[in-house]
Amino acid sequence: MKFRSDPAAIRGSIAPVVTPFTDDGAVDHDSLRGLVHWQLESGSHGISLGGSTGEPSAQSATERIAAMRTATEEIADRVPFLPGTGSHKLDETLEITAAARELGADAALVITPYYARPTQEALYQWYATVAREFPDLPLVVYNVPSRTAVDIAPETVKRLFTEFDNIVGVKETTKDFEHFSRVMHACGPELLVWSGIELLCLPLLALGGAGFVSAVANLAPAAVARMYELWEAGEPESMAAARELHFRLHPLVDLLFVETNPAPAKWVLHQQGRIASAHVRPPLITPTEPGLARIRAYLAEGADLVQPV
Repeated sequence: MKFRSDPAAIRGSIAPVVTPFTDDGAVDHDSLRGLVHWQLESGSHGISLGGSTGEPSAQSATERIAAMRTATEEIADRVPFLPGTGSHKLDETLEITAAARELGADAALVITPYYARPTQEALYQWYATVAREFPDLPLVVYNVPSRTAVDIAPETVKRLFTEFDNIVGVKETTKDFEHFSRVMHACGPELLVWSGIELLCLPLLALGGAGFVSAVANLAPAAVARMYELWEAGEPESMAAARELHFRLHPLVDLLFVETNPAPAKWVLHQQGRIASAHVRPPLITPTEPGLARIRAYLAEGADLVQPV
């Protein structure tokens, strides 16, 4: 929790690592340690676990907490740790967030409750409850309407950000870039905003975003981190190089979504020997043969950015 007192330091490429499973479906803690170690060696500026890429809805609270413990031990306060702690159930969200606080997480990423489609007032009350329960833990609202069927409005984010000192930012995973701008305009530059949409990571920095939580960091962590660093350097040449990296990452971004994330990423990581199995839990499945053909093609196209084992 080295960075908990200064959440503004949680910037750059926060890698949302997959949760590896064994072939029989158990959480693979050895592979998870290896992934976190690789991310740190590759220059990722922070680690997230348990967002959409981590298959949280297919795990029990006990499994998620155990995985957070493994990640925390491997990170050892070298970079910020921003685990996803939200659920569609309030009691489970509070349980996992409490565990994250005790384990030393620097902030908690709390997804909007999915399936129920709450109103904006209900979303406000949900986050207000979590904020009051953990006044000493920075909280990040996680907006991902394609997964949750609900979109938290800029006005609701502003209300929460204004009323609760520990609600410090938002991860926006929506392709509506106007939504990013309206959230930032409503809340001002003090709100920390991260992009969860791969092709909006670099554009967000132009608006003053804090960075990104991009699934493509599972395949090319050094390139994703470097893109942030080049842009932040602020020189015309470095910013041009950041734009070049943005476009070079396109094939790997397309690879991630050939079939439902994180199945394609896990297949690649398994082929590389970085995780012991490509297993994803139901209702997801490993990539189909037609999907694998497209994944291989994209992987070949973006191979120069994929680090060898």
